[in-house]
Amino acid sequence: MSDSIKYVLDESRIPKTWYNIIADLPAPPPAVLHPCTMQPVGPDDLAPLFPMSLILQEVSTDREVEIPTPVREIYRQWRPSPLFRARRLEQVLDTPAKIYYKYEGVSPAGSHKPNTAIAQAFYNKEAGVKRIVTETGAGQWGSSLALAGSLFDLQIEIYMVRVSYNQKPYRRALMETYGARCVASPSNETNSGRAILAKNPDHPGSLGIAISEAVEVAAQADDTKYALGSVLNHVLLHQTVIGVEAIEQLAMADDYPDVVVACAGGGSNFAGLAFPFIGAGLRGGPKPRIVAIEPASCPTLTRGKYAYDFGDTAHLTPLMKMHTLGSAFTPPGLHAGGLRYHGMGALVSHCAELGLMEARAYHQIACFEAGVQFARAEGIVPAPESNHAVRGAIDEALRCKAEGKAETILFGLSGHGHFDMQAYTDYFAGKLVDQAYDESELAMALSGLPSLP
Repeated sequence: MSDSIKYVLDESRIPKTWYNIIADLPAPPPAVLHPCTMQPVGPDDLAPLFPMSLILQEVSTDREVEIPTPVREIYRQWRPSPLFRARRLEQVLDTPAKIYYKYEGVSPAGSHKPNTAIAQAFYNKEAGVKRIVTETGAGQWGSSLALAGSLFDLQIEIYMVRVSYNQKPYRRALMETYGARCVASPSNETNSGRAILAKNPDHPGSLGIAISEAVEVAAQADDTKYALGSVLNHVLLHQTVIGVEAIEQLAMADDYPDVVVACAGGGSNFAGLAFPFIGAGLRGGPKPRIVAIEPASCPTLTRGKYAYDFGDTAHLTPLMKMHTLGSAFTPPGLHAGGLRYHGMGALVSHCAELGLMEARAYHQIACFEAGVQFARAEGIVPAPESNHAVRGAIDEALRCKAEGKAETILFGLSGHGHFDMQAYTDYFAGKLVDQAYDESELAMALSGLPSLP
């Protein structure tokens, strides 16, 4: 079996602070702009959507942000998450490389998403919020916020991208088990949803559309706020417990990565693992290669334009400078629903522009092939999103084999695939296809990027 490099589950081993990469970047990230004035947003502009504590984290430049004790107490149920040495996978690949993976599937919801869901629920509860509205793609984020809502006695409403709503019924069941309400998006419950359905009653949905619906609902009630599971600075901040733990765990093994690999959709899992390593390098430490892996059918980093764009389809959100495929872009219905977002988090995009990382895109069949190989060697069935990181790590290990290099590879296994077995069934039946995005639709979406004065 693989070696497990893990702490004893006690509070002293859980990080006491989140890491904020903004403090170490050689250039500050571009400002977020108000959708009406096109001027930098202030705290009051964001107050209808978020509690002030999260707004202050969104704009913070402090290197360390304290994790509240109630959040750390809940983290204790699964943090520190284990770091494994994938010895059996190394043997199968016959590679001189050492492969480690940080496994986030041990959380109650089965992914990394509770790291921020618990924190966001805590701050909303503290602010007197009664209801949180959000969106979800594959359902990892929705089920995590539903879990957090049950722990903090908050009403949770979730707009789930329709194609994933239909593909992943067990994710819906998990959200409902935790007490949340789940609605297929686009829906007839909002102006945004009705406008989309009027043009296309069979629209498969997108995260941009689901965000529009959730934001619209949240902005209409004083006791309701909006929560996002990726993209925003405070979300990426909360996920850095992953990388902070990984650095300490690797030190226990007297090792440090030459390559860090993680899947990337909006950026939360990628940033959570990679940002602490990037930051350590910026402060004079070793500088591993940082590799983001994204789906070829929604290639935000590798094909998108670095520009200001809306985070949603209805243009209700502030504008962020990010790698984007255009807010009107609808990706094909691949099974890695958590990676089907038109934009990349602004901080991740900024790091890419600064040359602090690289990006690679894979089609889903190659990713599922890697996920099956990993499962048969290591015993864990990855989520479709995580399969992208597995593919990237295996390719890095095969490169080391070809070059005769004994490098250390670390990748993020962001969650298990226990609710995604239909995708594996389709893969084994030969029904899974590599879906290409529509070039003309991409060109049209990019042509619609907002014009700034």
